[in-house]
Amino acid sequence: MGEVVLLSLLASFNPTLVAATTVMLLLPRPARLMGGYLLGAYLTSITLGLVIVFSLSISSATNTAKTTLSPAADIALGAIALAVAFALYTDRRPRLRERRRARKAAKPDRGPPRWQRALGKGSPRITFVVGALLTYPGGAYLAGLDHIHKLHYSTVATVLLVIGFNVVQMWLLEVPLACFLVAPEWTPRAIERGKAWFMRHAHVFAVRGFAAVGALLVIRGIVELI
Repeated sequence: MGEVVLLSLLASFNPTLVAATTVMLLLPRPARLMGGYLLGAYLTSITLGLVIVFSLSISSATNTAKTTLSPAADIALGAIALAVAFALYTDRRPRLRERRRARKAAKPDRGPPRWQRALGKGSPRITFVVGALLTYPGGAYLAGLDHIHKLHYSTVATVLLVIGFNVVQMWLLEVPLACFLVAPEWTPRAIERGKAWFMRHAHVFAVRGFAAVGALLVIRGIVELI
């Protein structure tokens, strides 16, 4: 269960979700926009999660080879997470950062992507559609669903666990939305301070998070193979 919670937190640091939240916080009436986006994201993420988890259950009942594939999948996902952690860690080197800046400078500025321009129109209906379209399962989300499936809970418990996984995964939207509803005057100032603090420490959190999840998955896969 602890791995499921950790993977849900890791899945929350989705670049698209972070960018969308940041854009909506800068627009007028951000609470309504985030509410629309959150409902759209819930619709897609929970639906896909339930479909995937119960598809895994059906396949495991008809295919005994999955007992050998699961450890290999854990090791593979763990290796990917460790590779991402290593890439993020090495990206701190000044030479690599300079190369990245040079590549970005050489490319023409095409402006923000279309989904960000859609968010900028400031309509909760549009953010609902954008949230539904941009919420798709990533590596950490799929790994979390695989762990939920392996718990072999009842149908009701599995459904509740998938919903809970998605609630935790969307905390970047839920927390500021709740704050806007409870303290609309204090929240904008607090968000600015929080964004500044997060930007100073985001790299360290990302490296350690991917490294921890990767190590846990690899160890779990090796133990299951033994």
